[in-house]
Amino acid sequence: MNERLLIVDDDDFMRSFTEDLLREADYQVSAAEDGLDAWQRLEEQPGSFDLILLDWQMPRMDGMELLQRLKADSRFRELPVVMLTGHDRQQEIAAGLAAGAYYYLTKPSPGNVLRCVIQNALRDIRQKRELRNLIGQKTMALHLLRGAEFQLQTLPEAEKIALLLAEVSQQPERTIGGYSELLINAIEHGNLGITYAEKSQLVLNSLWHEEVSTRLQRSPYRERYVTVRLEKSSAAFTVTIIDQGNGFDWQPYLAFSPERAFDLHGRGVAMSKAASFDSLEYQGNGNTVVTRVTMKEG
Repeated sequence: MNERLLIVDDDDFMRSFTEDLLREADYQVSAAEDGLDAWQRLEEQPGSFDLILLDWQMPRMDGMELLQRLKADSRFRELPVVMLTGHDRQQEIAAGLAAGAYYYLTKPSPGNVLRCVIQNALRDIRQKRELRNLIGQKTMALHLLRGAEFQLQTLPEAEKIALLLAEVSQQPERTIGGYSELLINAIEHGNLGITYAEKSQLVLNSLWHEEVSTRLQRSPYRERYVTVRLEKSSAAFTVTIIDQGNGFDWQPYLAFSPERAFDLHGRGVAMSKAASFDSLEYQGNGNTVVTRVTMKEG
């Protein structure tokens, strides 16, 4: 079944243009003329859409108000929202990112960029759902684990370790996305040396997974591994992730940045810090990150 998209825009021409573009890409597309119209449709059929393209400025209910409603409602909290804006006001963009916008796009956007953003957003949410569906399927007595060390190199290995860490944290729904994000970063940006700019182009051209596989087979990358150390007490669960790369300037990535709002990636660390952990701290040159989750009583 093709993914179902809802376009929310009061501009008749832009709404129609975007509808046609996305239907040509084999998506099922519906449209709403403003935020109130969209909210009424969503309330009538809560599971009817996989992604929302949301204009910022509209009558009756604007994009920001609808976004806040969606993220405050458990039925729609995981629904990815791509914000459409005709201006570059950093304060408003920062507010939208903090409220849970998945991506930002300027109006009008090139068709290939729009399709790429939607494809990546849907893929990311699919992967997160698949990981969450695997939670609880392990038969190991992970609640008895107090300390361990792992070494990994590949993305499938990162997925397995992320699942284990999420289970041990006793808050798997909250932490799974954060562990997955940090482990993938340690592999691709750390060990494999894929730069921010390189990933932007790879994502745009749908070549990211291919490049990761290629580098894993080449020296010196194939000799590198990510070390994961965990320590659990009655008070906290601490995970340390160490890659063998050259590090990076991590401080700009700890908060949602308006300067990167229109990029195709680059918000994972900020999202992890805000939603997945009680604390997240990079150390040294940035090739070590330490996360902490407070253990729940009982």
